[in-house]
Amino acid sequence: MAEKKKKPYEIGELDQYLFGQGNHYEIYKKLGAHLVQDGKQKGVYFAVWAPHAQAVSVVGEFNEWDTEANPMKREEPLGIYTCFIPGVKKNQMYKYCIETYSGEQIFKADPYANYAELRPGTASRVTDIENIKWTDTEWMTHRKTWNHKHEPMSVYEAHIGSWMRHPGREDEGFYTYREFARAIAKYIKEMGYTHVELMGIAEHPFDGSWGYQCSGYFSATSRYGSAQELMYLINACHRANIGIIMDFVPVHFVRDDFSLSYFDGTPLYEYEKACDADSQWGTANFNLWREEVRSFLMSAAAFWIDKYHVDGLRMDAISNIIHWHGNKDLGENEGALHFIKRMNYHLSEAYKGVMLIAEDSSDFANVTKATQDGGLGFDYKWDLGWMNDTLKYLEKDPIYRKWHHNNITFSMAYFYSERFIMEFSHDEVVHGKKTIVDKIWGSYEEKFAQLRTLYLYMFTHPGKKLN
Repeated sequence: MAEKKKKPYEIGELDQYLFGQGNHYEIYKKLGAHLVQDGKQKGVYFAVWAPHAQAVSVVGEFNEWDTEANPMKREEPLGIYTCFIPGVKKNQMYKYCIETYSGEQIFKADPYANYAELRPGTASRVTDIENIKWTDTEWMTHRKTWNHKHEPMSVYEAHIGSWMRHPGREDEGFYTYREFARAIAKYIKEMGYTHVELMGIAEHPFDGSWGYQCSGYFSATSRYGSAQELMYLINACHRANIGIIMDFVPVHFVRDDFSLSYFDGTPLYEYEKACDADSQWGTANFNLWREEVRSFLMSAAAFWIDKYHVDGLRMDAISNIIHWHGNKDLGENEGALHFIKRMNYHLSEAYKGVMLIAEDSSDFANVTKATQDGGLGFDYKWDLGWMNDTLKYLEKDPIYRKWHHNNITFSMAYFYSERFIMEFSHDEVVHGKKTIVDKIWGSYEEKFAQLRTLYLYMFTHPGKKLN
């Protein structure tokens, strides 16, 4: 008997095939929770990948969190569970109730959700990110033909939650996306930057992680407002001719029980062996050898470029993709390298003018060479060596600097081997490391005199800039 014809929003055979091959760059359009109309009924189509589950159901505000009210149908061969629930409305909360192979019931947020309830709550929310009235057409059209490699670029790195707060309301008084949009556009223009790099805009449970321990790879964090308000922020920056770079975390994810960790009762998104899965940050390393996980991350990267119009992805901890646990002595992670080459190739082909940036502390060669030529396919790499050498030099008493001029000159010995971004990022000033000015030798006045020289040197050195 022929298979019943699928509706446009449902998981089809081609979707399953591409997802299982690690080549579905738009699986976010099928998995997750989508407001649809089925005949005369309006509701939500839910779909989730949980191959080792015995059963899955949707629980939420619409069924009083009843684990038996809305069972999901298993789609073979990959173990994707689906169901349509009429009457479910925008902003209603939900989770998946997963019965594991051992018979235990666990409750999980939706990996493909587009929004979540405000922390410390952990439920996903139904939202609608379609039909947004963007007014950045001129910017987006220009971006397709923009050769950013030949243009000056000065990036301002900002974390919305700590960049500025309302006096007297520090705990709950984050600037909203809209408030930040007005303030940051004014600041960027005054300071002469060309781009803003936004930290922590994907959902994450802990404020202090700055978003690097992520739980929602398709979800704008709710701590600053709605998904639509984040779109307003990006649209407003584009209207002011300011580019947006997003911090993207493809290496590891938060271990909290509600999230991706042991999603269907088994190591699904993480490596099966604890020695591979356990990261140095107390998080779980993605199993970048598994094709469905590759589809998940590739489609997440495409999602932010497509739906949120971001102009670049700064990818975190790439040395941990190149080598197991970022340790050269442990050897190259061939599966992870295959993943990053595939993703970068696709993104470069599909989204002309979008920048792919590696935060990479290794000396691995050809990070910014095209994948067709044997490289990793990034457009730029952070020059962490230049940053470390320069700051070490300035920490020294000038009496001793004459013995360490190599800290200043060494960068030009390797600089043209890659396309570099010169950076002084948040990593240099956190955890009691001191501000940039306080790292420098001397009295208060002497520190500032040298700081002015440092930034003059930085901006006359070849390479893009980030502060």
